[in-house]
Amino acid sequence: MKRYILIIGCVIAFLTFNTQHSMLNAQSLFTLEQILDSARHNNITLRNAQRSVDAAEQQRKEAFTKYFPTVSGTGFWFNANKGMAKMDVDMSQYISPEVAAAIAQSGILPVEALASMGQPISMEMMKKGVMGSVMAIQPVFAGGQIINGNKLAKVGEDVSRLQLQLSENEVEKTAEQYYWQIVSLEEKLKTVNAVETLLKDINKDVTVAVKAGVALRNDLLQVELRQNDVESQKLTLNNKISILRMLLAQYCGLQSTEFTLDYNPEVQSPLTEKQDHQQALLNTPEYKLLGKQVEASNLQHKLAIGSNLPTVAVGAGLVYHNLMESGRSFGMLMATVSIPISDWWGGSHTIKRKKIERQKAIDQLEDNSELLKINMQSAWNNVQEAYQQLGIAERSIEQATENLRLNRDFYQAGTCTMSDLLEAQLLYQQAFDKRTDAYTNYQNKLLAYRHATGK
Repeated sequence: MKRYILIIGCVIAFLTFNTQHSMLNAQSLFTLEQILDSARHNNITLRNAQRSVDAAEQQRKEAFTKYFPTVSGTGFWFNANKGMAKMDVDMSQYISPEVAAAIAQSGILPVEALASMGQPISMEMMKKGVMGSVMAIQPVFAGGQIINGNKLAKVGEDVSRLQLQLSENEVEKTAEQYYWQIVSLEEKLKTVNAVETLLKDINKDVTVAVKAGVALRNDLLQVELRQNDVESQKLTLNNKISILRMLLAQYCGLQSTEFTLDYNPEVQSPLTEKQDHQQALLNTPEYKLLGKQVEASNLQHKLAIGSNLPTVAVGAGLVYHNLMESGRSFGMLMATVSIPISDWWGGSHTIKRKKIERQKAIDQLEDNSELLKINMQSAWNNVQEAYQQLGIAERSIEQATENLRLNRDFYQAGTCTMSDLLEAQLLYQQAFDKRTDAYTNYQNKLLAYRHATGK
């Protein structure tokens, strides 16, 4: 029984190890879409752009609160060194001699008190006190400033979202450029490895021929020099690949630089990417931003007009005071009308200035729209040219391969020199490198066209 348990445990451990190993291998292989998705989630530029969107959203919500009454509370306590109100009261002015004689005869007041009434009495009030109030003011008419202010805040939020989209496009573009740079260098490294293998074979053949006395020692030296050059190229390529892997990992938030890029070397016709440029223009974030700029300038013009119109507000409040050793509270209703009379002079110039800025935004929309369409056409022309260059590069590979085969046969037959053979080898390597450059250039031109058309 223990034996079976041990066997089952070993099987489970083996399967677990294989599963984990497979997961690690799967994680180290990245397609272009996985790289772009990682960049969208981990790049610091996009995080800051998203925070700008969140801030704009809070600003829009802040503007919405202007529709509601403004409620304020005030409390006030004071204790002065003397009363704020003072008055002298002369009771003799209010009590006639007959009344004073009657009071004296009645004995209601002492004679001393009655005598003091003939002199002025000093009185102070409000030496200390407490005041408090709660007020609510509701704007009724503000020249459209609240409505247009909310619309402008909404435009600001839309602009921040479009800027986030532009940031996403730029991050994706940079990540994809890193991706194709690595692909290009790795393809060139494959070519160098193939050339290295080829030169090893040539070296073996020449070494045998030199020992047999049918080839010159100089031929072997030429091969060895070319091998040194290829080894130097290999070191340079590995260094560049290492740096680019670090850059891509940092830019996209990858945990390791030990990964493999999965891509399709087959080339599709660019006709599948062609778009109607006039229709594509309407979907580009650049065009939408220009439209938002016109919308914002129009709202700013309306706000300038509204700031020079009267404002009307109504309100209610509750007031409490204790100024004369006796507390008292009362409610009130109020209405206010504010007319910016002295501001009309400067305000008229502000309105004209905003109107000019609105027209500038409209002109900029029309002009930049044409430039955006020209950029789309230019990007498409570049795509077509890159596709044709790729076709030429692929034909050159076939010719260089055949040229190398013939020169190798000629050298073995003794009808060409080692310099001719090595020249053919160099043309062979250059043909593959040009094809690699043409392939990655075509991918980059497609990338530029997709971004130009807002795809």
